[in-house]
Amino acid sequence: MLKFHDLLDNAKCYEQLRGLRWPEGICCPRCGSDHVTRQGRDETERDKQRYYCKGCQRRFGDLSLSVFSGHHQPLKIWMHCLYLLSLNLSNRQIAHEPDLNESDIYAMAQQLREAVVEKKPVVTLTGEVECDEVYVVAGHKGRPDAVKKSPARTA
Repeated sequence: MLKFHDLLDNAKCYEQLRGLRWPEGICCPRCGSDHVTRQGRDETERDKQRYYCKGCQRRFGDLSLSVFSGHHQPLKIWMHCLYLLSLNLSNRQIAHEPDLNESDIYAMAQQLREAVVEKKPVVTLTGEVECDEVYVVAGHKGRPDAVKKSPARTA
């Protein structure tokens, strides 16, 4: 049986990740410097690029200090999990597709969800804000007259 992640190309996943992570050019995830040189490919994953930062003199890779770093699953499995999460599937349903343990999928899904929440911008309401069906009862305890609706006006 053909699985969805078999159709994903790991090289394309890394290419897409680089484009989303560094849209204006590669920069160091630690110091933010753009004085970066390529240092060849990773020995374990040929599609993963290694870099050297001239600003802080540290080495890093495509996944360094990202939600995907430090895990044994290939990037295409992470992308597949992310896609299935976007379909609002349960962890059990997600684990069935790439043939992984539910505990692995649970850890991956939890980490991806936390990363999404962490990047979510703070919502600030400005101007006139309207709410439908809001009942305000705080501060009126024991005083039902204060909560009573006024009679409708006639013109």
